[in-house]
Amino acid sequence: MTTTHSPPANSSSAADMKSAPVTTNSPEKAATLQANGQGTTTVADTVVQKIAGLATREISGVYDLGGTTSRAFGAMRERIPGATASASQGVAVEVGETQAAVDLEILVEYGVSITDLARAVRRNVITAIERMTGLEVVEVNIHVNDVHIPGAEDTPTAPEVSRVQ
Repeated sequence: MTTTHSPPANSSSAADMKSAPVTTNSPEKAATLQANGQGTTTVADTVVQKIAGLATREISGVYDLGGTTSRAFGAMRERIPGATASASQGVAVEVGETQAAVDLEILVEYGVSITDLARAVRRNVITAIERMTGLEVVEVNIHVNDVHIPGAEDTPTAPEVSRVQ
């Protein structure tokens, strides 16, 4: 009498394991992209974040990224010799297996049409992420938190006159 052994219902066969994406045990989240049985490519969230930040900065009319606090820390970081500004400042991403969502905080130049600027930023960010990573960008949320007025920070403020001597 011959008996056949079936694998348990929740186990994977060798064929299933070949097509399943491999994930890493790193603490950082990442998207794992299939390459038609030729291996996998893992894209870390920080990569998507930097791509979105750089694509946003490419658009004329975007003065800076980030809220007031993050811009202040960025300015301090730039004063340190050898340090560079963070490409992901003001950018938050959520990356899934095949999709990504992006949230941007931007400072715009005075006089620029915010609706046209947002449309151009959104288009450039989506194109850059999809072209470079293969992820589908499902949304790009843009929060305009300030308007830069040219020359406003360049003019010295008058020293305060004390009321008492």
